[in-house]
Parts: sequence; structure tokens; C-alpha cells
Amino acid sequence: MGSLLSIYIRKRGNEVDVYERRPDMRRANIKAGKTINLALSNRGWRPLTEVGIEEELKKIIIPMKGRMMHNMEGKLSFQAYGKEGQAINSISRGGLNSLLMDTAESHGVNFHFEYRCTDIDFEHTHAHMEKDGRTDIVTSDIILGADGAFSTVRQAMQKIDRFDYSQNYITHGYKELSFPPTAEGDFALDKNALHIWPRKDFMLIALPNLDKSFTVTLFLPFEGADAFENLQTDEEILTFFKNEFVDANELMPNLIEEFQNNPASSLVTVRCYPWVNKNVAVIGDAAHAVVPFYGQGMIAGFEDCYILNSLLDKHSDHWELAFDEYEKLRKPDGDAIAALALENFVVMRDKVADENFLLRKKIEAHIYALFPEKWIPLYSMVTFSENMRYSEALIKGKRQEVIMDKVMDSLIHEDDWQSLDFKAIVDQL
Repeated sequence: MGSLLSIYIRKRGNEVDVYERRPDMRRANIKAGKTINLALSNRGWRPLTEVGIEEELKKIIIPMKGRMMHNMEGKLSFQAYGKEGQAINSISRGGLNSLLMDTAESHGVNFHFEYRCTDIDFEHTHAHMEKDGRTDIVTSDIILGADGAFSTVRQAMQKIDRFDYSQNYITHGYKELSFPPTAEGDFALDKNALHIWPRKDFMLIALPNLDKSFTVTLFLPFEGADAFENLQTDEEILTFFKNEFVDANELMPNLIEEFQNNPASSLVTVRCYPWVNKNVAVIGDAAHAVVPFYGQGMIAGFEDCYILNSLLDKHSDHWELAFDEYEKLRKPDGDAIAALALENFVVMRDKVADENFLLRKKIEAHIYALFPEKWIPLYSMVTFSENMRYSEALIKGKRQEVIMDKVMDSLIHEDDWQSLDFKAIVDQL
């Protein structure tokens, strides 16, 4: 996200230096960190298009038109994400980061790798950057902390009076696994779907990659009956996967090696305020880290960049005015997508396999088709709308939820839904 931000700022005529803690991933044989694949949707596409990488993006994405549900017996059912032609796009985090860094450098952004920020001097706009045991004092007119959920820039802000901060971990963690291509060199599953194995308290998901493999992620509690703490031996791991993910298990020849070697990582939500102190601001995960269950974490950060750049246009590059409006405008949206992401975890691991929930979504999709300007499903508001704020989507989604609760309570038989007064339902909004 820092690379995208640097492109925006450089295109405004500013000198930009990016300090990155890790080595240059394009030249070192490293991954892009913890690599739950990105699901790039309309909100994320807009800023990336604005900085001119749309055509390159099209070469490294795989459209996913909906969820493919896998039940306990391995039977499949498909749930479209939106209207005909709408899709989210699987993209490698590393591939996207490399493209953004290449683009930033082509515009004249200077990258400095393997530097660790240790402190921020807000009074003088200095950053303390450490490399090879030496600390350099870097001076700038503006410092933007796009340094992730455990941001050093934000930690420096936390020392200042009246700074609000909270971090909340969910009970689940995640572990990355994979489906390799088939022996014939093809995708092992339908490549145009996000595959989900919902199991009420836990789940497995799989997203396609350009090399015809799938990045697979297991979300599981750390403690409890079905939990990481009880999957220690090869036998325990194999038994768990054979019992819970019968069809997925058959596609994982490297299961034991990957499970034993890849870490189980935690999932955190970060909330804080203010996001600005003098000429220093935090952005993206540094300001509002969220769990990944709406596929909006990095996209929300991209949208921060888009909004901040728009505000610099509005205020004629007056950073103080832009910063002031940026944090007031984006804080409610950061809180909203955090809440939405937590709620969608329950949807993905449990409700998507529930018949009553599926009927509810069928009715909402029908209302959307009849009254597309008045009733938009929550998922579509969050994922496919470019202009609706997350906070607005959350409020509208709650209103529609109350109405749909009444609709579902009114149904005596499943087939009764087709005789509902859909206009009357919409008029309740």
C-alpha cells in the first residue's frame, strides 16, 4: 500500500522516499509476508486504475464470479457474488506489490530496503531509521506511516496524550496451505470461484493462482476441540482433514509438510484515533487493521490513498487541511469495515451452508433485480460499489437486515417467497 501512496504523492510533483523493513522482494527469494491472497474488487480497482496500471493488472488476475461451497461429502453448490458480469479477482499479494514498486520507481520514487523505523520525532518531522546497527535521522516535510497493523509510526503516536488505541484478536488463527496443479498441469478445481469449506466454527478457503495452483487457507481456533493445539502429529492432521475436508484432502499431496512447516498466524483488529499528529499521519492497516473475511483490508488502504489524494486536490496541496478532513472522513469507514469483516467471518464459516440463509439471499437478489436503485445487498454495497462509503453500507445493511428478519418470519413455507409484495418490502426503507 505504501507503494501506491508513493505513486500518488510523486505524481503531485513531490520528492518521495520509501523506507521498507524487508529486502526487495523482487530481487530476493522471499514471499510477500503472510500471503492470504487478495480478492481485488471494484473499490481496489479504482485507485489502481487511476495510477495507470489497469492493463498490467489484467494480466495477473483471475476473476471469481462467486463462492463454490463444498459440503462434508464433497458436493458442490455455487453462490454468485452479484449481478451477471460482476466478479472479484484473485491476485497474488507479491505480484501486486512488485507491480506497484516497479511503477513507483518508474515515476521516480526512491526505495530504501532493510531499514527499520525505531521512532518518530513529531516536532521536527524526523524518522529514526536503523540499518546494520546504524541509525539515520531522516527529515521530511511529511511522514506517512503505511507500516501495517503493528506500525512503528502509530506506536510513537500512542505515547502522545489523548491517543485512543485498541487491538482485539479473534480466537481463530490461520495457516497457509496449497493445492498444486493436477498431473495434467491444470487447475484442480473451478478456477473462477472462491472455494469455501464452511464448518460452522472453522473453515477452509482456496483462491486460484496464475500457475494453476490454489492458495489454501485454514481458519481454525487456536484452542479447543477442533483447534491448532490438537493438530500436532501427522496422524492427527491427516485424520482431521479426511474427516472435515474429504475432497480437499485428496488435492493436497504436500499437506503434512506444509502444515508442519507453515506457522499458525493470528488475526487482529486495530482501531485508533487520531490518525494525524502535526505533519505525520498513519494510513491503511496502521490506522485500521481488519480481519480478512470481507477481502477489504488492503482495498480499504488503497481507498485511503485515493481519498487522501482527492483531498489534496480539493485543498490545493494544503496538507494540514487535507489531513484534517482525511482522518475525520475515513475513521468512521475504518470502524465500519472492521465490524463488517468480523460479521462476514460468521457468514463464511457457518451461514453460507444454512438453507434459511440461502433463501434469504435469494429473496434479496430478487428484490435487487426488481429495484436495483433502492435495494442493494450488503455484499454488493461493500464489494462492487465504488462511491458508497463503508459506514453508509453498514447503516443501510442493518436497515435491510431488520426488514428481512420480518420477511423471513412471515414465511410459512419456502415457496411462499415468490408471492411476497416486493414493492412493500422496499418501501419500508
